[in-house]
Amino acid sequence: MRIGELAAAVGVTTRTVRHYHQLGLLTEPERRPNGYRDYGLRHAVALARIRRLTELGLGLPEVRDVLADDAGRDLAEVLAELDDDLARQEAAIRARRLRLRALLDGGRMPVEGPVSPELAAIFGELTRHPEPAIAAKDREMIALLETVAAPKDRERLLSALRATADVPGAAERTHAAYALLDALADADPADPRVEEAAHALAECLPDEALADMGLADLDPADFGPDGPEANGGGGFLSAFLDDFPPAQSAAVLHTIRLLVRRARRAPGHVGPGHVDPGHVGPGHVGPAHGESAHGERGL
Repeated sequence: MRIGELAAAVGVTTRTVRHYHQLGLLTEPERRPNGYRDYGLRHAVALARIRRLTELGLGLPEVRDVLADDAGRDLAEVLAELDDDLARQEAAIRARRLRLRALLDGGRMPVEGPVSPELAAIFGELTRHPEPAIAAKDREMIALLETVAAPKDRERLLSALRATADVPGAAERTHAAYALLDALADADPADPRVEEAAHALAECLPDEALADMGLADLDPADFGPDGPEANGGGGFLSAFLDDFPPAQSAAVLHTIRLLVRRARRAPGHVGPGHVDPGHVGPGHVGPAHGESAHGERGL
């Protein structure tokens, strides 16, 4: 048989046959006087076996081990390992499908998706239309934090957001705070509305959420009006603030100061914080219980 006839008989391409020759999986046949390879039945049997092994999921190096005369492992051992690997893949695929089904059954998919079903539900509860432009940026930041957080930190973040969303009127107050922040898009950082927006944002976050965010362990002095870099900070928080126009950035930074001070005065606050203070500001929160009109107790 010529190479095209062999390939057609086994159901592969001539390119595949040549590739197997190069890898040493298939022995080279003798050549006819005209230079063409002359394949026999043994070549077809070997090629068919290679095809069956690859269709089972074996990689070509594993196929070589199976075919080698001096292989230290027999076919049963190789196939048992392959079966274990496929079982792990099957379990992972099943878990992914369950997650996808939860997202699909959850109703409206957020623009920032895919996110966890828990976060998608919170977004759905707190979204109002039409919404201020800053709302989408806030959800993007929360989705980022959920993605990069360690499992324990992710649970703290979701717990804080859930505590926020469960306060009656949370969506309406959040929407109003977003609108105040939106109005600062082209404002000067010294605009008195910066203070108003900061207090409105701080009032959105209940004390229950502050406990989960670890804000009590931060120092308000690290969030001065000149920004975190002025105090030797920077990093993620600086990048977060730089994403806002100057007046909005000033409002968010002041919001963080207000929340840190409030958290440090709260009785029974827990240990070191886990949620990055890069996001405490515009969002997904309800009013602080017992707060004054400016979101501070005796500040």
